[in-house]
This record gives sequence, C-alpha cells and structure tokens, in this order.
Amino acid sequence: MSIEQTKDLLKFLKPFPPEIQETALWLRLFVWELYPQANELIYDNYNALALGWSPTDKAGHTFCSVAVGRSSHNIHFGFYWGAELKDTQKLLLGEGNQYRYILVKGPADFPKTYITKLLKEAYANSVAKVKDPKLMIQGATIIKSVSATKRTRAGKRKK
Repeated sequence: MSIEQTKDLLKFLKPFPPEIQETALWLRLFVWELYPQANELIYDNYNALALGWSPTDKAGHTFCSVAVGRSSHNIHFGFYWGAELKDTQKLLLGEGNQYRYILVKGPADFPKTYITKLLKEAYANSVAKVKDPKLMIQGATIIKSVSATKRTRAGKRKK
C-alpha cells in the first residue's frame, strides 16, 4: 500500500466529524510530501486513530505521528522521540521522557515551517536508531492494528 491507497484510512476516519477528517488528511499529506520514502503505520484503536511515519515497519522507529482522539476529537501532531528534539520555540507539549506533541485545531494554526525543521531532526534521529539496514523499507502504508471495539461519535462503545 502507499499514499494513494486511502480506502481503509477513510473507513477508519468515518466516525469523526468532517473538519477532523479534513485536518487529519491534510496533516497526512503534509508528512507524505516531505517524507515519501517513509512508511505510514496505521493504528485504529478503541481510544484513538493514530498514523505514524517510520523508516521501517516498527513503531519504535516512528519519527512523527498524527493521533485523533475518539472521544475528545483532539488532534495531536507528535514526535515519538520528541524529548530528544531541540524545541527552541518550546511549542511541544508533554512531560514524559519520550513523546512530545502539539495540538492542532486546523491547517491555519499549524506552524509548518517550525514543524518541518523538527521533522528533519526527528527523521535523522529515527534513522540513526535503525541498527539493521535490512529493516529499511520505503513508501508503504501498513495497517498495524484494528481494535474490535470502537467508540461512536456519542462516545458509546460499539463492536
């Protein structure tokens, strides 16, 4: 699969309001245009839909992600190893020892130039973590997990 194959992703986005879908797809295109050699890893879980980009098919090599909360509808644009980035503008949220993110309301409030700079550093950092070059693959969209239980727009559980 690749960037062009959106059938499953569109199905996973269906429970979300149109503006959330549009923002998530815009962020996806933003990353794909900068890193067409990366692989998109999709996790359709009960609490969030998450898209991550990695030079391999491993979550541990993910350099950035887009996560949409099922009940909150918050969109995180995050960095799996964000605590290791030079966030000179102090825009990234998170207190843990690894993940950092920004909340995205829509394309208009997204700091493209600054995030592009952070992405460059995050991608180089991610590639450096790949110890076996045979793991490197390019340009694939990979469905990593699909939760059996979903939540509807009203937040109720649905099988």
